[in-house]
Amino acid sequence: MLSIKRVATMVSNHQNEEEEEEGGGCGRNCLGKCCLHGAKLPLYTFRKTDTEKDLDGEDQEPHLLETLLLGEWEDRMRKGLFRYDVTSCETKVIPGEYGFIAQLNEGRHLKKRPTEFRVDKVLQPFDESKFNFTKVGQEEVLFRFEESSDAKAQYFKTASIHASSSPNVVAINVSPIEYGHVLLIPRVLECLPQRIDPESFLLALHMAAEAGNPYFRLGYNSLGAFATINHLHFQAYFMAMPFPIEKAPTQKITTVKGVLESRVKIYQLLNYPVRGLVFEGGKALKDLADVVSTACICLQDSNVPYNVLIADSGKRVFLFPQCYAEKQALGEVNQELLDTQVNPAVWEISGHMVLKRKKDYEEASEDNAWKLLAEVSLSEERFQEVKACILEAISAYAKGVGKPTHQEEDEETEAVNQGHRQAMTPMKEKCLLLH
Repeated sequence: MLSIKRVATMVSNHQNEEEEEEGGGCGRNCLGKCCLHGAKLPLYTFRKTDTEKDLDGEDQEPHLLETLLLGEWEDRMRKGLFRYDVTSCETKVIPGEYGFIAQLNEGRHLKKRPTEFRVDKVLQPFDESKFNFTKVGQEEVLFRFEESSDAKAQYFKTASIHASSSPNVVAINVSPIEYGHVLLIPRVLECLPQRIDPESFLLALHMAAEAGNPYFRLGYNSLGAFATINHLHFQAYFMAMPFPIEKAPTQKITTVKGVLESRVKIYQLLNYPVRGLVFEGGKALKDLADVVSTACICLQDSNVPYNVLIADSGKRVFLFPQCYAEKQALGEVNQELLDTQVNPAVWEISGHMVLKRKKDYEEASEDNAWKLLAEVSLSEERFQEVKACILEAISAYAKGVGKPTHQEEDEETEAVNQGHRQAMTPMKEKCLLLH
C-alpha cells in the first residue's frame, strides 16, 4: 500500500490535546455537546437573499459582517490565540502575465500529533476519535452564523444555544494564511464529514454575499485534495488584490435555470495551469448553490478530489478537480516539487502560493508556480470525462426541477453534449495519506 507522510497544519490550539475525560464535560469550554448546549455565544444573523436586488446589496447594513469579523479576529490576535503573526509574513506579487502572489509563511509548518486518512477516498466516515471541531475551545469562536427571522442582518453579543440546535460557527484558524483567516463550520454538532451538500454550500454563499467584499473569498478542499480535517468546514480570508484565477479567460459551455428561475452560467477555464469550471449565478443564491453542489456531489460520488473557490461576493464559483495527492502517492511528482513541501489546495490553485522555505520565496517565478500547478491538473482527456459527467448530473438536476438547460451554439458545447455518457475515471486505489 502506497503512503505519503505529512505534517499537517494546526487549525486549532486544541488539536494536540488528548481525548476528553469521561464524565460531566471535558472541563475546557469546548464546542462539543458536553459544553455547548446552554452556553452563550455571539450571534450574527444574515438576511435571506433570494432576489437580484438583495444580491446587489441594497438596503443592507454596510460592511456589518466584515467589520464584525475583522474586529473579533483582531481581538483574538491581541489575546495571543494565533500561533504566529501572519501580518509579518513577507508577501509579493510575482512578475508575469497572471500576477501570482507569493507568501513566505515559515510559521505554518508546525508539528502535531499524526493522524491519518486515505488519500484515495474522497468520502470517508466521520471519526470522533480524531481531531474535529467539537474539540475547539469556545474562545476561538468569533460568532454563530444563522439566518435571520426578519430579513435583517443583526448582531447579538450574547445568545443562548438551545439543546435541540446545532449551530453554524465561525472560528479563527490559528495558523492563518492571511489577514482575517477564519473557518466556517456548518451545523457543528452534527459532526458532518468533509463533503459538500446543497444546504452547507448555500450557507457558504450567504457568508460571501453578506460580507459584500470581493476581496473576501471562501475556499473548500475535499479529502484527497488536501483537506486536513474530516469535519465539514470552509475557509475564508481577505486578500486585497485579484487572485490570478479571477483574471483567467473562460469559454461559456451552457446555462441552467434553477428552481427560482435564476440562470446559472457555466464556463470552462482557458489558459490556466489547472483545468476547471466556473459557475456564475444570477438572481438567487439558492440556484447557484444547487447547481454547484450538484457538480460537487457528482465528483464526491465518483471519487474525484476537488477544490472550490467562492469569489465575487458569492456570485462566481470556481471548481477544480485535481490529482496531485494521487500522483504524490504513486511517486509521479518530481522530487524538486516535493521538496517545497507545498500542498496545492484551493488557495495555491487560485494563485496565492503559500511557501514554507525562504529559498522558494526568493526564487519564486511565474514559471515555477505554473510548473507546480500543472501537476495538480487532470489531463485533458480525464478532465473531459469529468466535465461530461458533471454536466450530465446538472442536466438531470435541471430536469428534476423542470428547468431545461440552454446549450450554447458552439463547437465546444456540441463536443460536450456528445460526451455526456462517458464513464468518469476514479482515483487509483490503495493510497494512504499520513498527515
